[in-house]
Amino acid sequence: MAIIPSDILLTDRVAVVTGAGTGIGRGIAEGLAAFGAKVAIWERDDESCSTAAGSIGALGITVDVRDSAAVDAALARTVAELGVPSILINNAGGTFFSPLLETTENGWDTLYRTNLKQVLLCTQRVARLLVEHHLPGSITTITSIEGTRAAPGYAAYAAAKAGVINYTKTAALELAPHRIRVNALAPDFTLTEGLERLADAGGMLVGKDDMIPLRRAGHVDEMASAAVFLASDMACYITGQTIGVDGGTAAAGGWYHRPGSGEYVLGPA
Repeated sequence: MAIIPSDILLTDRVAVVTGAGTGIGRGIAEGLAAFGAKVAIWERDDESCSTAAGSIGALGITVDVRDSAAVDAALARTVAELGVPSILINNAGGTFFSPLLETTENGWDTLYRTNLKQVLLCTQRVARLLVEHHLPGSITTITSIEGTRAAPGYAAYAAAKAGVINYTKTAALELAPHRIRVNALAPDFTLTEGLERLADAGGMLVGKDDMIPLRRAGHVDEMASAAVFLASDMACYITGQTIGVDGGTAAAGGWYHRPGSGEYVLGPA
């Protein structure tokens, strides 16, 4: 069966994007809308939720996706106003510096709830609805390159993101008989408001162009492109995968550009 340009279109499909008030989530929401989807933004911050929804022409719902009752209420409203969502983007998440010897139980639980528990809640609720209505669907979760490598000072965050990767594989197998595909996207440095705050605090972006094979940080629109692809019929045979949108960092495995000459060296130059 030959592919056709319309396979990429999401016309009239209902999409939910969590944490879409800013950054990657907002970029993905804009991308889905541009390809025809009816988008619901689920965002904890009321102001950014309203602003993003207004600019995109989306349904904005202020919700804390770490709370099961709040997720149920947001889903009910989405169905009532837009219809049953067949696209879910689990984008909500966050981190903070938490060295292993100083991590508290409360800090660990906060990072788990923020980056992993909410993936279960949203995926489960949307998948149940799709199964109930005998509809196919696409679920994509934003993980991180830190889910596949050590992240000193961010152990709890990295553990949660690694959990997302394995959860993606397992959920893909369980939901495949229902025609629901489950995948993940793993960015490296992507220019967002949150990354800029972390960079200002700890100098994280110093020398980034030498660390990334493509020699620049990523853009939210590049994450949106991958998310639109996975949501579309162009990706109808892809499930259980974590795709790196990282400029080649994962493939590099410790190889860096030497400043000046640009040649590759193993380890920081």
